[in-house]
Amino acid sequence: MKIAILGDTHFGMRGDSIQFHQLYQEFYEKQFFPYLKEHGITHIFQLGDLFDRRKYINFNTLFLSKKYFFDHIEANNLVFHTILGNHDISYRNTLEVNSSALLLEGYKSITVHTEAKTLDVDGVSIDLIPWICKENEAEIAEYLKNTKSQICFGHFEIAGFEMDRGNVCHEGIDRGMLLKYEIVLTGHFHHKSSDGTIFYVGTPGEMTWADYNDPRGFHIFDTETRELEFIENPYRMFYKILYDETKEDLESVKNKNYAQYNNRIVKVVVVNKTNHILYEMFLDALYQAVPLDVTVVEDFTDYSEISDDDVIDQADDTSTILDKYIETLELEVDKNTLKNLMKEIYFEAQSLETSAA
Repeated sequence: MKIAILGDTHFGMRGDSIQFHQLYQEFYEKQFFPYLKEHGITHIFQLGDLFDRRKYINFNTLFLSKKYFFDHIEANNLVFHTILGNHDISYRNTLEVNSSALLLEGYKSITVHTEAKTLDVDGVSIDLIPWICKENEAEIAEYLKNTKSQICFGHFEIAGFEMDRGNVCHEGIDRGMLLKYEIVLTGHFHHKSSDGTIFYVGTPGEMTWADYNDPRGFHIFDTETRELEFIENPYRMFYKILYDETKEDLESVKNKNYAQYNNRIVKVVVVNKTNHILYEMFLDALYQAVPLDVTVVEDFTDYSEISDDDVIDQADDTSTILDKYIETLELEVDKNTLKNLMKEIYFEAQSLETSAA
């Protein structure tokens, strides 16, 4: 049996941004649900962090996510299982108060898993393990010790895996706790990665600059063959434009496809700029496409000997800049712990952003 696997969906991300809702609606309506229908897939497993906010829900986020996602599941008789993640719970030390159960209790097709459970899926036993916290850590440790299942779906923070590219988690559980399983699919870290047994499935789409050029999408898992197929999401939010007048002229500036940047977040990296009229024409055309946000980086004029890709890579996202800055400091505290703390604060701050309706 083939089932669909979704990682962290974070409905209401980026301060309940309308533009992010539109981006994800496009993904679900034009790719995800049509793919399931075409291939006769009726079961979906979502691996935690269903909603973004821990403490409350924005009514418009609830309305929109029901409209383009949850109502579609119910209307088309799909079977949806979701496991609690850390963003789904109101308190850090207990799973008792959680948004998923409170907001989705009226849906017959949706099951919210608030505790460790073994589910029979077409004759195959799969363990479902929610976020581990103080209240349930002893119970889940015992559950993992005694399980007979070979497959596990969870929302784990596992030491040694990348939270995003180049940023390794040095805390969390030891992967040795999961050695009994042949395959583990998990949410929590947004970067898709694997050690051959444990698979972080990543998020369905982009959420921050850390996701730029990092493949996003969903997976199809075959319970019989244990094969995991990745289906990439083509809908992007973040774009980087390399502006280099050694490769630009009036015709190329006029003929660019600026429409793709409508309601998108754009970073312009200026490598070579001598013709200010041409440059202003380029910017005017870009802004006429009405991007959601434009950032211009103009500090790369001395990088004539490096490749275009290297120049773009040096236009770092905020979290990478924080990591690099911490590395330069002489500190008595553990730098990796500080990096993780700063990253958590940064992403919490992003979740508080507000956008124009």
